[in-house]
Amino acid sequence: MELVELAFFTDDVNEMAAFYRSLLGIEPVASSEGMAIFMVGGTKIFIHQTYVPATGDLPPNNHMAFKVPDVDAACADLVKAGLAIETPPANYYWGRSAYLRDPDRHMIEITEG
Repeated sequence: MELVELAFFTDDVNEMAAFYRSLLGIEPVASSEGMAIFMVGGTKIFIHQTYVPATGDLPPNNHMAFKVPDVDAACADLVKAGLAIETPPANYYWGRSAYLRDPDRHMIEITEG
């Protein structure tokens, strides 16, 4: 697995983007009113506006994402290792992903890439 994303949901994207711009000394590679993306090596810092999820939408939870070659196979291996998948593999506009939580309830995305 490769760490590919840290996602932060916020009520103030501009403030968060300004903080990361100052911290990292770089400009976002993409930005809009509701999001900003910074690249640090191969890892994306994704800042997104908090939202109220519609039925069936993923909740706006801060999370980290790990890239694997095959999400379904990775999830099968994780289940065999005793971990619980909270949101099974599904196709989203960004690709195929699944979600689980660590013991402290931090969300972890397993994404195909």
